[in-house]
Amino acid sequence: MKLDELLSLLDRSHRRHHFAGTDAFGVVCGLDLEGRLFTVVGGEVVSRVHPDAIRNFSTRHKYQNPGGDVLWPAPEGTRFGYEYATGAWRVPPSITGARYLVVEDHPSACTIEAEIDLINSAGKGLPCLFKREIRLEPDTTLAVVESITYLGAASFGKGEFLLAPWSLCQFDSGAGAEVVFPNLPDSVRDLYDPSDAQRRVEGTLCRTKTDGAQRYQIALAAGVDFIEYRYPAAHLTVRRTASLPKGGAFIDIADAPPNAEPSKEGVRFSVYSDLSGFMEIEAVGGCGETLRPQDRLSVEIRTQFKRG
Repeated sequence: MKLDELLSLLDRSHRRHHFAGTDAFGVVCGLDLEGRLFTVVGGEVVSRVHPDAIRNFSTRHKYQNPGGDVLWPAPEGTRFGYEYATGAWRVPPSITGARYLVVEDHPSACTIEAEIDLINSAGKGLPCLFKREIRLEPDTTLAVVESITYLGAASFGKGEFLLAPWSLCQFDSGAGAEVVFPNLPDSVRDLYDPSDAQRRVEGTLCRTKTDGAQRYQIALAAGVDFIEYRYPAAHLTVRRTASLPKGGAFIDIADAPPNAEPSKEGVRFSVYSDLSGFMEIEAVGGCGETLRPQDRLSVEIRTQFKRG
């Protein structure tokens, strides 16, 4: 999809948006689309775009997944997760209905933010500020400081909560698509069904197919320092790196039942492959042992795009 086609789609769908950068390298911020980012390289939108999900709105009966790169709260499941407050999986309406605002704007950088109230599976409410500080660098790297600031009046101690910023970056996928990352012992964990048939080791790299043959998600431990998506059919390579937590630790992000306890195995990156022809390369920040008013949880994620 061309940049002007995406902007036209957003206008026709009455979705507020903001553009930073240029046609050569830029980012469209979907202010009414969960603050999702759609990256543009050489006039082409390289992020996944799902037009029907942009035209329509999420309801309690159906979630609309627009594509792009979204900031969500981790974990997804377990008794501390934010997608099971009703007992069944759903994206909270505070996320789908968030109204992001542009609070800083420069030619190659901008900052957007929205207040989002979270309710975890245990019924505890956490009012938060979600912020995305976006910077476009000359080597077609999108640098984003993702942060969640806790705005509540109550404090939580160890074992009473989990919360971390989590970036899910979506792309179209198909035959020949794969993600590569350093092959380290005991660094890969399946979050759904076993995905061993999708993976192989080649030299120092592990290569996992995201060709739509199997729905799976793998979690990668802290020692893995990058993930790289390769899709030859689209002439696209995308590499993600992320900062290490300061004063905290990686947590379990798994889509586990709401009565489950979180695993002690932390997640730094994750790869998701879907049967419908899209995939995600995900990066996660850390969580401290306590949560007090105005605590800010953040991670800097750098995503480099190459075409050809």
